[in-house]
Amino acid sequence: MSLEKPAQFGVISQGKKQDLLSELKPEMIKGKKTWRLKYRVKRPGVYAFYMVPKPYWEPAEDKFIVHYTKTVITAYGLDEGWDEEIGLKAEIVPLSRPYGLYAGNVFQGIVKVDGKPVPFAEVEVEYYNQKGTFKPANQYMVTQVIRADSNGVFTYAAPMPGWWGFAALTTSKTPMKHDGKDKDVELGAVIWVHFEKVK
Repeated sequence: MSLEKPAQFGVISQGKKQDLLSELKPEMIKGKKTWRLKYRVKRPGVYAFYMVPKPYWEPAEDKFIVHYTKTVITAYGLDEGWDEEIGLKAEIVPLSRPYGLYAGNVFQGIVKVDGKPVPFAEVEVEYYNQKGTFKPANQYMVTQVIRADSNGVFTYAAPMPGWWGFAALTTSKTPMKHDGKDKDVELGAVIWVHFEKVK
């Protein structure tokens, strides 16, 4: 799907937040509008990139959707701060370091909304099949579904290398109007994590 320019986009490192929204450049991929940023890392540190998209209407699900998205990287050997919260309305806070993982390693995170854990949150897990070479066995293998525990903690072991997306889905307490009627708003807390191939 095409993506409108986000409402917010930036990076946090060592407690400092940098707004990068004005630096996003539009790009077309497979006929869909996307956004790209070239970011030069100049100092050692852990960098959490985040995006707050504008709500979009999904007629098939009869609701609005907002997925608060982030990914965390490290540079030049510094390894502190990977588990810090950004403060997004909906957020997955990693309990496993979200980089330096091999395929088969376990990834754990805690689902939070408004800074509080969400017991038994539903978490969708998808592999980014970038080249389209991976053929899932059936539709259930495209999007796998797990539940967080009573503390909002979920666990998943990625079976193969590449980028994996984790999306914890909840419903906002505040609806939005569509054609004059109140409609639910799905809040997605999304984190993208890369798993390396064992060589």
